[in-house]
Formats: sequence, C-alpha cells, structure tokens
Amino acid sequence: MTAAYLGPQGTFSQEAAVKHFGGLTALAPCGSIDEVFRQVETGAVGYGVVPVENSTEGAIGRTLDLLLSTSAMICGEVMLPIRQCLMSRSGRLDDIRKVYSHTQSFAQCEQWLARKLPRAGRVTVVSNAEAARLAARERGAAAIGPRVAAALYRLQLLARNIEDEAKNTTRFLVIAEHDAAPSGRDKTSLAMSTRNVPGAMHELLTPLAANQVSMTRLESRPSRTGLWEYVFYVDIEGHQQDPKVARALAELKQKASFLKILGSYPAAVA
Repeated sequence: MTAAYLGPQGTFSQEAAVKHFGGLTALAPCGSIDEVFRQVETGAVGYGVVPVENSTEGAIGRTLDLLLSTSAMICGEVMLPIRQCLMSRSGRLDDIRKVYSHTQSFAQCEQWLARKLPRAGRVTVVSNAEAARLAARERGAAAIGPRVAAALYRLQLLARNIEDEAKNTTRFLVIAEHDAAPSGRDKTSLAMSTRNVPGAMHELLTPLAANQVSMTRLESRPSRTGLWEYVFYVDIEGHQQDPKVARALAELKQKASFLKILGSYPAAVA
C-alpha cells in the first residue's frame, strides 16, 4: 500500500495523496509525472497520484499524454482546493526582491503579485517545494506554495490565500493496475478519436445522448500521429458496468477510430 506522488515533499500533490489515502499509506515522492506512472506500471508501488487539471489554468498535458500509453488505469480522483501562500526567511514583505514558484502557481497568483510585489523578480522552478527550499537559502527571496512547505523548510508565512480565484481547485487522478468497482456514484474516463470528416464529432457523441449518459468533461489534445489530428478526453457519469453506460461504450467502439477506456472510479467530493 505505497502511493507515489509528484514530489518532492511539500507539494500540493502530497496534500492530495494524504487527502485520498489518509495517514496509514506510505507515500513515495517522485521527480516527475512520468516517474509516477513508471512506478505504478512496474509494480514498485500500488498507486500513483498525478495532477490532471486546474480550474484556473486548465489541463496538465503530460498526464493526458501518458494516460494514452500506460497500462495503468484511473481508480480514483481527488479535488483539492489550492490555497497559495507566500513564505520567506525574514517574514517581511518589504524585504522581498525575488519570488520562486512553479509556473502554474505564478499564473494563479498573477493579480496578487502585480499589486503587492510589482518589482520582485520571478524565477520558475520545477515544484513549489523546490521554490521553498531555494527561498530558505536566500535573503530577500520568497516562495509561493502550500502552507506545509513553510513548515518543512522553516519559513515564515507572509500572506495566505493569495490565489486570484477563491475557488481555485486542482483535480488529481489516482492510478493503479486496476480501476474501481461500482460505488453508486461513479465516473468513467475515455480517450477517443475519429475520422477528420464533417459531422464526425457529432456522430461520436450521439451514443452518449441516445443512452442518456451525461458528459461532464471534454478535452482535446494533438494525437501526435498526424498533422491536425486530435484525441478527445471525455469524462461521463456512471460506471462502465452500468447498463446504459455499457451500451453507449459498445456503440462508441463501432463509431470511433480509436477508443480507450481509462477507468471507472468513484466521483470525488470537492
């Protein structure tokens, strides 16, 4: 019962893993999303936790790309409210000349930084935990990240909840070598593509409507198999074992040029 997550310690991915598994599961930080997938695929860990989309900044492309090629399946999801904090050694906002953070955190706090630290330089790093580690070594430097990072790296909190959108939330996927049994309140995720002809996308979605299956998300990514060809990522309500979902998927298989069921899993409560 070990779960890998996008590390190092002190990231929002760690918070998501703790929220989903609690304190009884051993957690293993990984250096990249790719490594999380590899750990699950090789059986080194039982589960992996990876970010897939943010309510402000959109989809995490690398996670979507890896879902196409992996043997792992989605067995759960976590909705984590993102509360960004500014932290530093000195504890004084006037001392800050440089801010470290992940690119998505900078984007989520753009307006706050423009108001409060318009002259501070911004340095993008691989994670919020790395930002905190660097800020702990420099006077006049601060980091943006989760509150837990401040405790880990012995930084003082200068400001809390500096995200521009109060409802800023990141969705994480839990992956394993299996998906989940029906719970009564489930989602199923798919990846599919169709021929590039007029009306093809409408025809592809018709089985969902005909079987009264609700679609909750539609995302497109370049397929990397041809110019201007796309893979569509779709989330639908219900488990693939539900009769109406099973009928819709059977019809989709006849219409799609490519279809992969990424997994069925309990829908997260925000």
